Amino acid sequence: MNILEKIIQRKKEEVSASKSQVSIQQLKDSEFFGRKTQSLKESIQTKSGIIAEFKRKSPSKGIINDKISPLEVVSAYESFGASGISILTDQTFFNGSIQDIVNVRKHIVLPILRKDFMIDEYQLYEAKSIGADVILLIASCLSPLQVKDFTDLAHSIDMEVLLEIHTTEELGHFNPDIDLAGINNRNLKDFKVDLEHSVNLKNQLPENVLSVAESGIYSIEDFRYLKEKGFDSFLMGEYFMKNENPGEKFAEFVSNITV
Repeated sequence: MNILEKIIQRKKEEVSASKSQVSIQQLKDSEFFGRKTQSLKESIQTKSGIIAEFKRKSPSKGIINDKISPLEVVSAYESFGASGISILTDQTFFNGSIQDIVNVRKHIVLPILRKDFMIDEYQLYEAKSIGADVILLIASCLSPLQVKDFTDLAHSIDMEVLLEIHTTEELGHFNPDIDLAGINNRNLKDFKVDLEHSVNLKNQLPENVLSVAESGIYSIEDFRYLKEKGFDSFLMGEYFMKNENPGEKFAEFVSNITV
């Protein structure tokens, strides 16, 4: 069993437990469920294009940074020009929590992406209830029909969808209603990074879709290479979070890419 299969197996257990504790109606009655969401698509086109991530840990790298608060990090991201915020909510493998989004929602205006492994419609209602604006759908975890159904549900509750793909076969998960198409530079099954592979996939997407390069961007050179190849947005976490002060590292990065 590879790491992705282990994550999905655990995620099914977590969702089942959550459903037994909090109903969808209770999620709909929550404080944030009725709020007007912010558009990540629009923000990408008017700011830096960077979706900056708060990330404590990953299965491949272990602890990255567990000494700093989400609010301190994402407030700095917002101040220095991020287009959006990504927050990991998986607890078992990434040390994340849905409470991390709740704790920052009232303090920032930027759209928030709930970064998790979405396998059940319950998680979409949960994402809206905690203040997220965008959900991630990972093609390798879902069928094309599930992607379509989850996209329709997300739109019905005023949320946008970022579809993540990594293989040529997964291009078949894309449908015209997808808001953003992300290409993961890192293979979730073995965690190898291949930027050239991502560029080849990006060139097979419809021309009018906003493309997001995800993960494995470790330098300004990586960023510039992907930007030159036509990517509209860049989801980056580890590059900033591995530093003692992720906000300062983000500010330095934005300064360098705008020179």
